[in-house]
Amino acid sequence: MSGAALGLEIVFVFFLALFLLHRYGDFKKQHRLVILATLLAWYLCFLIVFILPLDVSTTIYNRCKLAVNSSPAESNGSYVTLGPSKQKCFKPWSYIPDGIMPIFWRVVYWTSQFLTWILLPFMQSYARSGGFSITGKIKTALIENAIYYGTYLLIFGAFLIYVAVNPNFNLQWNQLQTIGIAAANTWGLFLLVLLLGYGLVEIPRSHWNGAKRGYLLMKTYFKAAKLMTEKADAEENLEDIMEEVRKVSESIKYNHPLRKCVDTILKKCPTEYQERMGRNMDDYEDFDERQNSYPSEKSLAKLHKQVIYSVQRHRRTQVQWQILLEQAFYLEDVAKNESSATRQFVHTFHSQEPENKIIQYFYTPTVEWYWECLLRPWFYRVLAVVLATFSVIVVWSECTFFSTKPVLSLFAVFIQLAEKTYNYIYIEMACFLTIFFLSICVYSTVFRIRVFNYYYLASHHQTDAYSLLFSGMLFCRLTPPLCLNFLGLTHMDATISHKNTQPTAYTSIMGSMRVLSFIADGFYIYYPMLVVILCIATYFSLGTRCLNLLGFQQFMGDNEMTSDLIDEGKELIRRGK
Repeated sequence: MSGAALGLEIVFVFFLALFLLHRYGDFKKQHRLVILATLLAWYLCFLIVFILPLDVSTTIYNRCKLAVNSSPAESNGSYVTLGPSKQKCFKPWSYIPDGIMPIFWRVVYWTSQFLTWILLPFMQSYARSGGFSITGKIKTALIENAIYYGTYLLIFGAFLIYVAVNPNFNLQWNQLQTIGIAAANTWGLFLLVLLLGYGLVEIPRSHWNGAKRGYLLMKTYFKAAKLMTEKADAEENLEDIMEEVRKVSESIKYNHPLRKCVDTILKKCPTEYQERMGRNMDDYEDFDERQNSYPSEKSLAKLHKQVIYSVQRHRRTQVQWQILLEQAFYLEDVAKNESSATRQFVHTFHSQEPENKIIQYFYTPTVEWYWECLLRPWFYRVLAVVLATFSVIVVWSECTFFSTKPVLSLFAVFIQLAEKTYNYIYIEMACFLTIFFLSICVYSTVFRIRVFNYYYLASHHQTDAYSLLFSGMLFCRLTPPLCLNFLGLTHMDATISHKNTQPTAYTSIMGSMRVLSFIADGFYIYYPMLVVILCIATYFSLGTRCLNLLGFQQFMGDNEMTSDLIDEGKELIRRGK
């Protein structure tokens, strides 16, 4: 079984990342390089989360072997026995041979850092460029990223000059590398705590509210009113852009040098607009440079960029509207069926897609009624209580993990109790559940947040290339500090535990943060405590209230504007029927 667990997880995580990317991206329409870069970024980040528990169990076994080397011992193949006490040290089923994990972490970490700081920002600019050739898009991307890259080079160059001039500093290459890693992790930890504080409260609360049918229906009506406004705005914006395209298409004739650029723009337009413009086009009329003022290639590139954005936004709002209608119809059906005497779930509209026969056989109308009207609310309540318990443990551990005598972090207590008996299955499960919950809190927030229309992860293949690449950048920047924070919570990081023991392979790749003591002993320890303030702010919906004051309407039950939007959404759903 040596190394088999590592291989299985590598394969499983790849298909998990592929499944999620298929849900949000569009493999048929988006550029292959965008899909591959995003898939690689998501895959590497998920891989770190899944493999780290194996690193912990292997490290605990290696510590046991070091204890054997310092005591009289007997060896018996799968385990070793320590000196006079005859304590057995069993090899974990998922044991990874020496030398594999350091190489693995080094490749994964530096590849993810190359993606997040160099490749993905460049590809973002490339994807949003309206250029008509590869060379033009690369040129635009280089210009847009010049300030981005130049700032980092300026800071790094100034630091190197300071180190070279100051005689008190005698830094080696590995120390400079550690400083670079510490700087990246500090930036990531700053963002990590913000996202974690939101997820620790919002995830349990969303599941608790998921048991309230009336709440879900009212929120769906609210979403319908807001989405209809966005949908109308997207349609109006598309009409304006298409009118500009029509004027450009009519002014630049078939034999104009820029006609190829116009044809490229027309191919990105919806089919009905292409047909309409084609009927109004006179291909036999020559152009005359003296009589007409023609747009430049730069202005056409800007128009091309606007067309891509407006068409994608229009398509996304259309798809989201249909999905929201189906959700509203289903929630209304659940409300009607709750009082059904026959206990048979009756749908107002049947799905147009053919259902799987196996699902039809087992998920009968009676089973559906018991699940939707009786069991599902209780399941969500129980799940919300479990998640809330995990959140409380995380908050407590974040505020106390720096204490080693006594050990106050509950995650560290659990791991240390299992370490005494070398119960590797329990160690790996405890580590996996801990880091998986932390990852869900952070990653789900990345999937939920929306920065106007610039960054928005929309399911059902409606996410644009820019947002996919930006999510890959966020994951690559958040995952390393997330893992270091997890190792600190479990006291597997020697910087926190203050023990002279063998570090995990992941920690050894990060280097000793003692090079920057003010970060190791200050920021990394005390900054995560701010998660308490963020959790309180999220619990009382302070962010939502601030957005409401700024004019960005959010769902709030005690708000008059919310009630008006609910009534408007209810009427829109009624018309949709």
